[in-house]
Amino acid sequence: MKIIHSKNKDVQLPMKQFISFKKVIDFYGAYADDENHPYHKSAKEIRAYLLQYSDLIEGFDDFTLIEKYSEQIALVLDGLFPEILSENEIKAASIPFSFTSFNFSKRFETILDNAGKDYEITLRNLEEDKLYINACAMILGFYYGKPMDIKRPFLFDIPNNKTGTMHHYRVAFNADFTEIIKTDSAPEITDEDYKLLLDNFDNIDIWKEKFPPNSYIYKGFGIMNLFDVTTDETISSIRTDLLKTGDDLITNLQNDLREFFNIKDLMMGFSIFDIVHNQICSTKAKKSKSLILSDELSQNCNGFFCNGIITKVFKNKEPIAISDVEKYGQHTDGNPFYQRLKEKGIHSIILLPIKATANDDLAVLEIASPRPFELNSVNQQRLKDIIPAFEAAVERSSEEHQNTLEATIQQHYTSIHPTVKWRFYEAAEKYFAALESNEDNPKIDEIVFDDVYPLFGQSDIKGSSLARNHAIQEDLTTQLTLAIDVLRKACDTEQLPIYKELMFRVEEYLVEVKKGLKAGDEIGILDFLKKDIYPVFRHIKEINNELKSLVEVYKNRLDKDLNVVYEKRKAYEDSVMILNDKLSNFLDKKQDEAQQMFPHYFERYKTDGVEYNMYIGQSLVKHKTFDELYLYNLRLWQLQNMYEMEQVAHQAKNDMDHKLDVASLILVHSNAMAIKFRMDEKQFDVDGAYNIRYEIIKKRIDKAHIKGTKDRLTVPGKIAIVYSQDKDAREYKKYIKYLQSKGCFGKLEELELEDLQGVSGLKALRVEVIYQEHFCDKSSVTIDELMEEFK
Repeated sequence: MKIIHSKNKDVQLPMKQFISFKKVIDFYGAYADDENHPYHKSAKEIRAYLLQYSDLIEGFDDFTLIEKYSEQIALVLDGLFPEILSENEIKAASIPFSFTSFNFSKRFETILDNAGKDYEITLRNLEEDKLYINACAMILGFYYGKPMDIKRPFLFDIPNNKTGTMHHYRVAFNADFTEIIKTDSAPEITDEDYKLLLDNFDNIDIWKEKFPPNSYIYKGFGIMNLFDVTTDETISSIRTDLLKTGDDLITNLQNDLREFFNIKDLMMGFSIFDIVHNQICSTKAKKSKSLILSDELSQNCNGFFCNGIITKVFKNKEPIAISDVEKYGQHTDGNPFYQRLKEKGIHSIILLPIKATANDDLAVLEIASPRPFELNSVNQQRLKDIIPAFEAAVERSSEEHQNTLEATIQQHYTSIHPTVKWRFYEAAEKYFAALESNEDNPKIDEIVFDDVYPLFGQSDIKGSSLARNHAIQEDLTTQLTLAIDVLRKACDTEQLPIYKELMFRVEEYLVEVKKGLKAGDEIGILDFLKKDIYPVFRHIKEINNELKSLVEVYKNRLDKDLNVVYEKRKAYEDSVMILNDKLSNFLDKKQDEAQQMFPHYFERYKTDGVEYNMYIGQSLVKHKTFDELYLYNLRLWQLQNMYEMEQVAHQAKNDMDHKLDVASLILVHSNAMAIKFRMDEKQFDVDGAYNIRYEIIKKRIDKAHIKGTKDRLTVPGKIAIVYSQDKDAREYKKYIKYLQSKGCFGKLEELELEDLQGVSGLKALRVEVIYQEHFCDKSSVTIDELMEEFK
């Protein structure tokens, strides 16, 4: 007799377990005592035979005796395990909670043989404590007549090593042959105890107090019936996985579908059908691969699929099964879709279209097998139960992708700074509440922050306009010189006056360019080349190979997109981009650290260099208390950071063709102001007529001159700090002195500025930057270090 001991056999329980067949033998006795019963004679003989074995009646807890009495046990259970049903029923005698099992039906034995010798019957996801509590609930029901509804389906996961798949079985346990006996060590369970237990399902200590281990005796056995619920479990698992997100989604779904179709090497993929462009695109699901696509990101449907697939799957949105790929290839003259399936070793496939309502895209689930006929129009019908789950998942995925795009746009194009986002949420909540209450003409709140202190800084590329003009001048000079070379050679080859006249005009342009560029010069020259020179070049290419090679030299020097020589400008613009990126990345990183000091609003712009605005104040935050100490800390941080950005710009020269310099500026404004979110421009701006003066200063200050001179305030190698009140100068002198002590700054200048249009009375401090030979991010001063020094 096959006997299987579960991993649960040694767990602690509130009952000591004895195997007993008394109730079955007594049942035979009822037949034996009834002379009119058709089984009277056989029951009498069986009963007389079994009564010789007292262990079977009194019970035994040595489970090794099952083997000893295997013949007698088979006889006593013969009526409960009819031979005619043995090939169909999945059934065994079992001891509850330990799940030591015996007397298996033939089908159950086959399942266990396919699971392998090492398989042990184990319940899924039932911890030892919960097993103990389930046993207590059984005692409450059988002995005290107090049923407790804690029924959860018992499930076994049993592998099939022949198919390489996992099967799932739900357990139904017949406890008709069970007897519970209370021992003297078991406390009596009162109604109050019962109520206490109802409120403490997860408190194992209380259960063990009311039902001490081995304080009851279990006698009998149970009939364990298993029902194959693999399909139901797989559908449930698919639905669960589709509710999740993460890198394992595709792998999990593929494993689920392998169980669902009982194909151990089933393949699965996703693709997206772009209705607008009539093409299959790779899916956005993480770590997923399309079986239809290879290395390409998209594939035009026309010419790739046959008309049948295009019509059924992509137009009618109906699933299709190709059970024999080779036969499909014969009918389609080996079309590209057949070739792709053959390359990937696919011999049967199901294409399942799933429509997303969020947009017009159509997701296509691709399920494939390496063998013909394993996937077909019959088992395709089984997918109907999970199509709604896939539709919901595709819809959610589509919405999540749209949300990701929206978030990306918000972050990189129209971002709302995290510090003030709470105020936008408040306004949105208020607006939607007004909509829900059916208010007339609800309006969304204006976003205004009062009493905030501004900080402004910029690191401007010095002489950028002149450098850009010089680069344009050099490129035009190169282009015109190359054109002259072609025309000069043409004059030598063909004595046509037109060539000399054109060369003269080009030389005139070259002379003008070398003198200097004026507005419109570049456009005029390029227009002249296009209309007058290029037609001649096309002609002379056809008459002389040497001239043809010169024209090719000219053409090869032109940028393919702009059709102009774009060498010096590209080198300059690449240098600007390198410098801007290094400054911006450094500033963003340091700004993230500065937010730890006290949350404040920050916005940065890339121009020829970098400039930024910061605002700090109580109205910007909801759950923190502002103190002017945070303003002073932020000012010191800004000055320190400006010094470090100078170091970054200085080091960046090593990576640039054009050695660009920056001129740094800080604008100090002591008075608090209001800022307002401009709905039309989607950005913050100062609010109120008085505060406009601050914006005017910001726009004009970098052009300011030192009073009585023609010298500009902002120069490379120095940081200018513009202010209007003497108390600001005293404050910043303290910061400068501290940073001088750290070897950051050299000589300090105190300057008066010429009046700007609409602005007068400005002054400035200007301090020399001492450059480090090997500055890097790691050598920069942290916020914590700055705040410690500030104390």
